Amino acid sequence: MDMTTNKTTFKKYPAYKESGVEWLGEIPEGWEVTKLKFLGSIYPGLSGKKGDDFSKDFNSTMKPFIPFTNIYNNFTINVNKYNFVKIGESEKQNKVKKYDLLFLMSSETLEDIGKCSLYDGENIELYLNSFCKGYRIKSPSVYPYFLNYLLKSDVYRAYFSIVGRGFTRINIKQEYVNDLFTILPPLPEQTAIANFLDEKTTKIDQTIAQKEQLIALLKERKQIIIQNAVTKGLDPNAKMKDSGVEWIGEIPEGWIVSKLGHYATVNNGSTPSRAKLNYWKDGNISWLSSGKVNERLVKTPSEYITERAVIDCSLRVFPKSTIIMGIVGQGKTRGTSAILDIESTINQNMVGIITDTKLNHIYLHNFLIQGYEFIRRGNGSNQEAMNCEVVKSIKIPIPQINEQIQIVSYIKTQTTKIDQAITLQQTQIKKLKEYKATLIDSAVTGKIKVI
Repeated sequence: MDMTTNKTTFKKYPAYKESGVEWLGEIPEGWEVTKLKFLGSIYPGLSGKKGDDFSKDFNSTMKPFIPFTNIYNNFTINVNKYNFVKIGESEKQNKVKKYDLLFLMSSETLEDIGKCSLYDGENIELYLNSFCKGYRIKSPSVYPYFLNYLLKSDVYRAYFSIVGRGFTRINIKQEYVNDLFTILPPLPEQTAIANFLDEKTTKIDQTIAQKEQLIALLKERKQIIIQNAVTKGLDPNAKMKDSGVEWIGEIPEGWIVSKLGHYATVNNGSTPSRAKLNYWKDGNISWLSSGKVNERLVKTPSEYITERAVIDCSLRVFPKSTIIMGIVGQGKTRGTSAILDIESTINQNMVGIITDTKLNHIYLHNFLIQGYEFIRRGNGSNQEAMNCEVVKSIKIPIPQINEQIQIVSYIKTQTTKIDQAITLQQTQIKKLKEYKATLIDSAVTGKIKVI
């Protein structure tokens, strides 16, 4: 069965009643609603003290704790590798136990706030990150796996996004977890619903994993096509020579290898002071933050700045067809490049590369794409930041301009087919995730009867 077009119709319960909670609506007859605090208790994570905070505490020891990334990235947690933190014996922290629910109480985004996971691993001495709280079920009428599904459903995720508060970080007060209205079917039904969802979501996840694997293979194929075209050309019978650059390898005899700076100008940008409103208010000149390099073809600005900002900050307005590249950071942005489809200024964490008439900008962009892993390391220096001089020193293989154009055309033809296949798989994955979310929400709130 193709789950992306699944038309399965589930039965409904014979009778429903008002839950008494507006955002929950109706629930099946025989189900109850109670507050979470009546079913168990909340305990804190670590205080946040680390390292030198305990340097004078001779009783302090290194203890394992669950990072908050494990909580919001996993449905259940059963890991055999942990982070470690120094904890003083005087700190009477609560230990995580099997079947505890772990809540993320502080996050940078509304998307992650309030996410929870069920710990179903071994009973070892284990603690929580300071951004988290644990919840220990004490009522015998609660099946932990059902409660985990319930709290991950769309209706409860919406609740946590509403009660989250904050600007630089979003936080949830403990009272919002304690007072959370919780739907409880009879215990045997909770178990049956959780088992049903285990079976169905496992199949969905397996299908998603297969499609993600196919996408990875398609991307790998695309990378090989680009790499071969910009380093070996299109003639399979061409005589080859050593490029003199280890990571480029052999290139056709008629090509040369040169530093990028000999065929392009490279400049970086700046961020006008946020304290000066006349730099930003009513601006009409495009300005880009460094995240834009991930778009590959930049069609819209991050923000707008004024002409006064351009003049005072000596900002260069880069023309269309400029290649922008991230040069700072440990993440994927450093070394990632995109082509401007608009005129724009850029921030200080990027460079703009304007090629001359002997170097096609799309050919160069393709070369930078396939050489990303090497380029982001600053030509092998493993530094965390690049600069204009480092970018200028990047060595590139250069055929005649007419051959560059032929290579660009070939790559476009070949990779367009691959991109279409990738898009199809991504669309199907999105539908599968939506179906999974709807299935969970419908089952745990009683909109459908699964037993």
